[in-house]
Amino acid sequence: MKVALVGLLQSGKSTILAGLSGKAIPPIGSTSIEEAIMPVPDVRIDWLSEYYKPKKTTYATIDCLDLPGFNFTDEHGRAGSRRLINQIRTVDLLVLIVRAFENSAVPPYRNSINPARDLAELQTELLLADLELVTTRIKRLEKHIDRPTKTQAHDKAELALQKTLQEAIESEKPISSVIQTESQHEMVKSLGFLTLKPVVVAVNIGEDQLGKKFDFTDRVGSTVPVITICAKLEYELAQLDVGSRREFMTDLGLTESATSRFVNSCYSALGLASFLTVGSDEVRAWPIKRGTVAVDAAGKVHSDIKRGFIRAETIAFDDLKELGSEKAVKAAGRTRLEGKDYIVQDGDIINFRFNV
Repeated sequence: MKVALVGLLQSGKSTILAGLSGKAIPPIGSTSIEEAIMPVPDVRIDWLSEYYKPKKTTYATIDCLDLPGFNFTDEHGRAGSRRLINQIRTVDLLVLIVRAFENSAVPPYRNSINPARDLAELQTELLLADLELVTTRIKRLEKHIDRPTKTQAHDKAELALQKTLQEAIESEKPISSVIQTESQHEMVKSLGFLTLKPVVVAVNIGEDQLGKKFDFTDRVGSTVPVITICAKLEYELAQLDVGSRREFMTDLGLTESATSRFVNSCYSALGLASFLTVGSDEVRAWPIKRGTVAVDAAGKVHSDIKRGFIRAETIAFDDLKELGSEKAVKAAGRTRLEGKDYIVQDGDIINFRFNV
């Protein structure tokens, strides 16, 4: 799963990515897109690795892309920023980063610190980018809509939908507010609409703002995760060894790292869950969309397992942790044999039975 970090100039995106990933901060003025693979923290994998002592431990991961900061204050900056925006249409999630920290050495965007304003500007530019794409698509469909072709009925349905999307955007509503059915989603998913993607809002705060809450309900609704990250502090923590990092966090009264909150918020916003496989060779978390059935989960492990699927021998992680061993779980009658249509739950430990 790919996640794009997007924000205005001087929002601190690159420092956030460096703090989360341990990578170096790119030089000032860099125009390249940085990338980092982030493991998804999972205490269940930690516990299982300690229990099974496998040769290999594999966490679920999220691929994070850091785009250069957007600048919409002049025509040159606007043109460059819109080119960048169009490069992220294939990602799965957008993290909108806004600045709340004060630092006289880092001039603020539009000469003032205003996270709500910056969030509104980012949202507006994403809407405009989608509007341009919708308008182009409508013109293309209208050119041949009356020609008798095999796709005429489909094209007429799409044209009607695109016009509905256009009306929504012109009313400053995201495309996600219009797309209601799976068939509608299938009709437009190849276009990569930005305002159809799930969103997380990350507020880059100063050390004097730890614990401060930000409410953007009027802009993003109540279901979009809003998290705070002190980029400067996270970058400093990333330079320490594990023991020193824990000590520093304890001194600051922090019980959870921003890395954990950030990655888990992305994972949740993407609608993902993890099932687990265990053994002496490997303990591994497998990311799947919530609602995935067992036979499709088997295909994540290997196509042969999906093709020859018989049953999914399943136990809940919580049961294994509570009872202490697989033998005790079986003795308590909590081991289940599930069929193809079983909806896999987050934290299921699965051994797939198959025959090919």
